[in-house]
Amino acid sequence: MKLAPGARECARLAEPTNIALVGNPNSGKSTLFNALTGLRQKVANYPGVTIEKKIGVFFDLHGRRCQLIDLPGTYSLLPSAPDEEITCEVLFGARPDTPVPDAVVCVVDATHLERGLYLVTQVLDLGLPAIVMLNMMDLLEEAGDRLDVAELAARLGCPVIPCQASRRKGLVELRTALSQELSPGRSFCRQCPALVEESLARVAADFPEERAERRRLCALILGAPDPQRLAEVLAVTHLLPSLREEQERLEAKMPDWRQQTIAMRQREIRALTAEVLRKSPVIGRSATDRLDHWVTHPVGGWLIFLGIMGTMFLAVFEVGAGPKDAINALFAASAARLEKLLPAGDLRDLLTEGVIGGAGNVIVFLPQILVLFFFLGLLEDSGYMARAAFLMDKVMSRVGLQGKAFIPLLASHACAIPGILSARTLSDPRDRMVTILVAPFASCSARLPVYVLMIAAFFGGRPGTGLGEAGIVMSLYLLGLAAAFGFAWLLKRSFFRGRPAPLVLELPPYRRPSLRTISAQMISRAGAFLRRAGTTIVAISVILWWLTAYPKVSGEDRSAQLAGSFAGQIGHWIEPVIRPLGFNWKIGIGLISAQAARENFVSTLGVLYAGQSERGTGPTSLSQALLADRWPDGRPVFTPLVCLTILLFFVFSLQCVSTVVTVRRETASWRWAFFQFGYMTFFAYVISLAVYQAGRAFGL
Repeated sequence: MKLAPGARECARLAEPTNIALVGNPNSGKSTLFNALTGLRQKVANYPGVTIEKKIGVFFDLHGRRCQLIDLPGTYSLLPSAPDEEITCEVLFGARPDTPVPDAVVCVVDATHLERGLYLVTQVLDLGLPAIVMLNMMDLLEEAGDRLDVAELAARLGCPVIPCQASRRKGLVELRTALSQELSPGRSFCRQCPALVEESLARVAADFPEERAERRRLCALILGAPDPQRLAEVLAVTHLLPSLREEQERLEAKMPDWRQQTIAMRQREIRALTAEVLRKSPVIGRSATDRLDHWVTHPVGGWLIFLGIMGTMFLAVFEVGAGPKDAINALFAASAARLEKLLPAGDLRDLLTEGVIGGAGNVIVFLPQILVLFFFLGLLEDSGYMARAAFLMDKVMSRVGLQGKAFIPLLASHACAIPGILSARTLSDPRDRMVTILVAPFASCSARLPVYVLMIAAFFGGRPGTGLGEAGIVMSLYLLGLAAAFGFAWLLKRSFFRGRPAPLVLELPPYRRPSLRTISAQMISRAGAFLRRAGTTIVAISVILWWLTAYPKVSGEDRSAQLAGSFAGQIGHWIEPVIRPLGFNWKIGIGLISAQAARENFVSTLGVLYAGQSERGTGPTSLSQALLADRWPDGRPVFTPLVCLTILLFFVFSLQCVSTVVTVRRETASWRWAFFQFGYMTFFAYVISLAVYQAGRAFGL
């Protein structure tokens, strides 16, 4: 059936334009992506934040729907890490789940123009229509440099748009450019050593004719040291025999042919940069250099690092205390109101103890978690995180890892899953595997509610000093990192032998943190936390309430009801295993529920100890109920020693099914996922057992 001209135009507009967003790490791709699409993808002032492709939608000036694909950062189309392979696969049209881009937006850090243009020229060689976005033009101008944008556009043969993504400058110009007909820019794959040209001609002759516009660059890439993976990406594995033959010929006649080919491209880019960029004649140390003198100092840098961490944890307790108390009072008032409105019975107990009690005992920690995320956002957006990785390089090298592996560990303090995913930025497979296996030792935000509750019980149910609480939490975080370093050392000397790769990490300039970006990230994380509290945690709390309420035991004694319930029967069955740690069956039930999410431990105890203290939720009232619990012989269950043992168990154990599944996906093996769960749980049990039994021996 033929469509009328108007219908054909409507159909054309209905089809989305696929646009790939590429650039060097930390060039501002994700910031531009968020500004265009209105999404809240994580952005930070250090490389390696985007570790898989993200897709959003916006509309050009004609109302045409554009699908924007934010790809992991890379310096070249010769991938050295799994995240960079994603970028190459999408640009080469080798991913079945992603169409070939109709256009490519190349984001270039204007303060590092020459480095950014290397990737731009490779994209232009692909024959795809491209637009260059010169980000961070404000920093270039502040340095006194001047860039001839019009001349650069003429030399590249494609639109070049100055922008400042963090302030949404240049977005209208980008939409205007995308609304126009784009044509491929100038190819830079023109000059190669003569012997390489001959080999390229022979290999390129075998490329499919429909891909002739890309065959020269594809031939160059397939001439990389390991062409097997790229041949699979490009679906041209039939070329491998001839490629290896040409490689052997070139190695015999010109051993440095790869370096010479790269050098010729770099010389051409350097000449282009010299023509369009006028550097400021003023030479002096920048503010970033002056700050780095102290921040990366072998002694002063560590003092600054510890001071920042101490301030962050102190703020978690001091700043988050007021809002936490307000939320606690709100949930307590809601439960009291329901008790007055509903008659006594299972329905009232389900709502007050199962739903409100279960969710309330976790949600009260939201302010403290948000304070933690706020400080992490400040450190990420300012550029300090990269300095922390640089500072840790010497420590990391002693355990067999490169300093860049510290970035996944830092990311794991928010959640282990993005930390594990960010290990894709590590080029060495051994370093990547070891980092994945030790990343969950970093204390994630889900552990914070457990820490706060146990610290409250440790201080006898009375609020301790903010400095003391912050010191304990900081010690737990450092203890987790120490365990990560220790097992990294062990794994690198057993299963994954090899020398650590040298640290190659860009130290980005310090920037003023964007409160809009940080606030957006905090809102996103708060929403995720509340969704989990309103779904998973409430569901588990309701199930636990049912397990504690049935079967019914005659009499009014709640302790007898708990002991005879389904939950009591399960708890008493596992109690012999955990009794040597000082844990009773109720703690055991909490450990089981924590496998779904660590914060479930708190909500579980809230359900199990409901009605055993004055009405209320939160760490203070719940800790009072914990302290009132007794063993059959009258001894208190939650002594300071037991609270310390629980803290140590949660520092070292892996209690998160989502993390196990993620590790399986990243390692492509259940064997490594179960190995990680097993060795972390065993280590947590042994350490907790040793501490508790030693404490008992000393009369604690």
